[in-house]
Amino acid sequence: MRYGFVIDQDRCIGCHACTVACKEEHQVPVGVFRTWVKYIEKGEFPHTRRHFGVMRCNHCDSAPCIEICPTHALYRRSDGIVDFDNRRCIGCKSCMQACPYDALYIDPGTNTAAKCNFCAHRVEIGLEPACVIVCPTQAIIAGDLDNPASKASHIVATEKVSVRKPQKGTQPKLYYKGIEGDLLEPTRLSRQNTYVFADQHDDRGTTQSFDPAVTREVYDVAHPAPWGWKIAAYLWTKSISAGVMLMAALSFLIPASGTPPIVNIAAPIVAVVFLAATMALLIFDLKRPDRFFYLLTKPNLRSWLVLGGFILTLYGVALVAWLLAGIFQEQIPKLLVWVTAALAAASAGYSAFLFAQSKGRDLWQSRFFFWHLIVQALLAGAAVMLLLDLVVGSNTWDEYAVILVSLITLMGSPGASLILILLEVLLPHRSQHSRLAVNNMVRGRFRVQFWGLAIGLGLIAPLLLFAAAILGDIDPLYAVIALFVLAGAWFWDDLWVKAGQSVPLS
Repeated sequence: MRYGFVIDQDRCIGCHACTVACKEEHQVPVGVFRTWVKYIEKGEFPHTRRHFGVMRCNHCDSAPCIEICPTHALYRRSDGIVDFDNRRCIGCKSCMQACPYDALYIDPGTNTAAKCNFCAHRVEIGLEPACVIVCPTQAIIAGDLDNPASKASHIVATEKVSVRKPQKGTQPKLYYKGIEGDLLEPTRLSRQNTYVFADQHDDRGTTQSFDPAVTREVYDVAHPAPWGWKIAAYLWTKSISAGVMLMAALSFLIPASGTPPIVNIAAPIVAVVFLAATMALLIFDLKRPDRFFYLLTKPNLRSWLVLGGFILTLYGVALVAWLLAGIFQEQIPKLLVWVTAALAAASAGYSAFLFAQSKGRDLWQSRFFFWHLIVQALLAGAAVMLLLDLVVGSNTWDEYAVILVSLITLMGSPGASLILILLEVLLPHRSQHSRLAVNNMVRGRFRVQFWGLAIGLGLIAPLLLFAAAILGDIDPLYAVIALFVLAGAWFWDDLWVKAGQSVPLS
């Protein structure tokens, strides 16, 4: 049994009865929607036409929201309905990033995720979903797609139907008959604040005509970006925590008579502080931070949100062990050094797999993101080590080994980071969604932050200052370089999060 929907857009009149019935049936708050009707307009007056599209959860057979949900709050029932249990939801919003269809939202009353659940409570007692009952033109058909006798299955088998974004591989069970193709792919649409029957004037009062070749979106519901500055800050603090210990571990590759305090004590303290900040940001970004412990008590081991939490926890244990060894033994066991380094690298890089599970955002499916996170951690760690040297430096040979490793890293990593960014931007992208996101970074609304701050301030300026510091033997420039690198890393993390969400999903 696999319940699914067929929506006959040839019959749909755009009356919103399905939206109203859904809101009443589930007491959906104002401002959010489980089902909604989207309008587009095509043509040039008087040869114009308005098209409707009913949007909602697709109840995918391969639902990415189920895979990424860290607490099994989203699950597939035996009848194929993708349902949710808001008693388990922690409000992480990762399901909203994973869904390519904008089907999920945060309920402002419960601060948990919600979506169309096929009116499962009605289906269980033999009733049809509320939207099916109220549709005045019988445009919405629900039924068992595995049952050849059902009307929905018959339409799918015998008529031309379409689904949204089949390239995502989610196997959606929401089929459209007779829908305008532009409604299925939001990247084709032009978003304007005027309507096809309204005149648009410039400052001189001249009427500007619409381009008849452009499809205009004229009505949709709001879908704000789920992740904001806290997620960018989490990437930044995590890169500092991991990078400091990677630098400390790499310093053991240079022969020295002992281990200086900057490695034994200062580095792990900084790493612990920024790791604590990382975990605090993750918790307080949750809509239900009081349930954060569900990650441990109700874990979905397929979610990288859970796996990342385990990695950060183990990394924290290793940091405490390093610090205790540094205080009481004044020597770090080699096994602990390399275990900590491995956990530091895992802490820095696991977010690439978490972002990759956000399958609604094509930019984040990058093949370079993991390596960029590792390089950024090395950059941030080297920068912090140079700043630590100014505070706790002892000018011993053992400490020079640490600073030498940091300087070498700080000289090479900006170039490596710049290459990775350029590869990300210049290589062909497989989808229009990722091309538009990159365009927003390079030529669109984020171009100043991209060229001026992430690249100019964070990468180019440090390389130029390095050359000036070496040629002029100006030691204070190294502190400026470190600060520029850390600032550039923040601007890049913030840009990556914003640009990935800048292209609409519906």
